[in-house]
Amino acid sequence: MGGGWMFFRRDEMSIDALIGAMQTLPGVVEFVIGAVCLFLGWRLSRTVYRRYFADHLERFDLFLPYVGLRLVLPLGAEALLLFFALVWIGVLQHRPHVLLAFAATLFWLALIRLLTAVVREILPRSRFERRTEQFVATMAWLAFVTWAIQLDDFVEGWLASITFHIGKVQLDLSLVFSALAWVSIIMVAALWISRLVERRLMRLTEVDLNLRIVFAKLARTALVSTAVLIALPIVGIDLTVLSVFGGALGVGLGFGLQKIASSYVSGFIILLDRSIRIGDRLMIGDRVGNVTKITSRFVVLKGGDGSEALIPNDTMIASTVVNQSYSDTKVWNSIKLDVAYGTDLELALTLLAEAARQPRVVDPGPRAFVTAFGPSGISLEVGFWVADPENGFLGLKSDMYMTIWRVFREHGIQMPFPQMEVTVKRPPGEEGA
Repeated sequence: MGGGWMFFRRDEMSIDALIGAMQTLPGVVEFVIGAVCLFLGWRLSRTVYRRYFADHLERFDLFLPYVGLRLVLPLGAEALLLFFALVWIGVLQHRPHVLLAFAATLFWLALIRLLTAVVREILPRSRFERRTEQFVATMAWLAFVTWAIQLDDFVEGWLASITFHIGKVQLDLSLVFSALAWVSIIMVAALWISRLVERRLMRLTEVDLNLRIVFAKLARTALVSTAVLIALPIVGIDLTVLSVFGGALGVGLGFGLQKIASSYVSGFIILLDRSIRIGDRLMIGDRVGNVTKITSRFVVLKGGDGSEALIPNDTMIASTVVNQSYSDTKVWNSIKLDVAYGTDLELALTLLAEAARQPRVVDPGPRAFVTAFGPSGISLEVGFWVADPENGFLGLKSDMYMTIWRVFREHGIQMPFPQMEVTVKRPPGEEGA
């Protein structure tokens, strides 16, 4: 880690140096100044939170506002501490050990908060994301404490002393941890940049949504691949091993991973030919729902009951899919009922068409039909077009049935119901009994 870090000297942050400084009046004064700067930085962060975030919690989901809020405390207190440190040096002509220790700690706190904000940005909101942030912060603080108390050289030497062999290559734990750190940093940077590119692409409303998703996925794949190619030479791995890995990967795809590869390629085909878009209403087998998400492996189909089905992309390509909103989002639906014989059918059809004119029904308007003469009544059906099938039909049909029930009762139109007539006959010898 080196013997110095910017203008902070590691020997000044040792436990003995800080204890010795705190036993003098200038050291106590420095500590009080540092505590006051921390309090002022905390007050500044609370003011920023109340003014810009308390009533706008959605800003926490935006990267720059979130990072800005997280950095107000360390950077605000850091600026005050460095100002007092420069004044101290100019007036007393010696370095303020305690103030610089405060400043170094706050500087590291700002770096940790920036790093955890990047991790939060690239990972989906979940328990894994929170635990990853905590792990990254813990490891960073351990590295800082190790540097501050001058144990980094000892730890590095101890890790280098633990060696092992993989084939003909000799490795040590120091090299392994260094490689993991570099790979993690490069991969995090690549994922972060890909997330920024994806958000920028999604704002291009003049470009078709499927094409935006394709470009975002290609950008992420290219950035991650570039990150791997950059990280491998840094940790000392020859890129020629990729030829062997590529051959093994090809064999694996040919046998065990062919379904995954098929779904991945099918996902790009679906996005490029624009046969299925987010928001489309699909019927696959006995399941009907709206597409809410298209990933590289599956399509998320959300039904009217709130359940979500994950349909593999290769299933969407190989089987028949009924897209009810391929060229038009309007969907035709109908309700059926019977009326009694002797009903004025022209009046009944007119009343049905009028009852079906609900706010969600669009042009062309509802039409009513006579469909059959049944054993106990005449069958009627009224059909209508709905432009928002994703909101379901149960509530709409309920409103229509209530309206039909009311207008039929007002006009004296009866709806038949099954009736059974039972005749009891006596046996032939019991008529006169």
